[in-house]
Amino acid sequence: METKTTVNQPVISKLQNPAFAWGLMALLATIWGSSFILVKKSLSVFDASQVGSLRIVAAFCFFLPFFLINIKKIPFQKSHLFLIVGCLGNLFPAYLFSLAGSKLDSGVSGALNSTTPLFTLIIGGFFFGSIITKRQIFGIILGFIGALLLILAGAKGLQFNNYAFYVITATVLYGINLNITKKYITGLNLSPFLITSFIFMTIGPVALVVLFSGDFIDKVQLPEAKMPLFYSILLGVLGSAVAMVLFNKLIQATSAVLASSVTYLIPIVAILWGILDGEAIQIQHFIGMGIILVGVYLVNKS
Repeated sequence: METKTTVNQPVISKLQNPAFAWGLMALLATIWGSSFILVKKSLSVFDASQVGSLRIVAAFCFFLPFFLINIKKIPFQKSHLFLIVGCLGNLFPAYLFSLAGSKLDSGVSGALNSTTPLFTLIIGGFFFGSIITKRQIFGIILGFIGALLLILAGAKGLQFNNYAFYVITATVLYGINLNITKKYITGLNLSPFLITSFIFMTIGPVALVVLFSGDFIDKVQLPEAKMPLFYSILLGVLGSAVAMVLFNKLIQATSAVLASSVTYLIPIVAILWGILDGEAIQIQHFIGMGIILVGVYLVNKS
């Protein structure tokens, strides 16, 4: 991995419309930060595989009409790339986060999700030839330290929960996916909406098979399944469909590392939802949030 004192990656301060980039990051943080509490609420009736599948299927249905209308514009010769990106960035993480949500507090999951930029940086530097600066490295490490403070604040008695590995695995996949997307997908001259719709067309059928292979039909008929079903659909439409369109737009406008820095803001939203859901907040939470914001600033600073 090479580090230099100059930057050849676009950062927010160098964009023509930095307010737009910051706005996208804030909106994405709000949507994705809310996804952990939606997973938690969905798991009250459905199991992890069903929640993950519902999330993908909801996004698949959302994009299907647009995909059919624009089917002539789809580069089917690149289907393998979109399948890889879909699996790494959406399908596998949907199941991993659902598994983690069954045993981890929503705030802790959100904090662990902040390791995404760290893995994006490492993978990009070692395998994709990304040029990074010492300031970026310091900012990402600082953000990671802030996330660790949030994890420790949320861990009862500092006991490590093995389900945290599911979140870490998902963030590693995110890091790989971000670099692949930036290198091979964003240069295809397709709109973010079309890119995202094609991605979900490749993984939607897989999620459908998983969803209906168990007792989903029986569970969905339960009186108490109405709201969990709504939460799962909302998770797919907002957390996967709409958010991925915005995220692909952010990647196109900036860089993979900068785009992944939105995950530094996610724990703040996740912690706030946790408080509203009855999770206790400590001084470490506020300290961690502050350190995370400083890390984001350093990563994005020119």
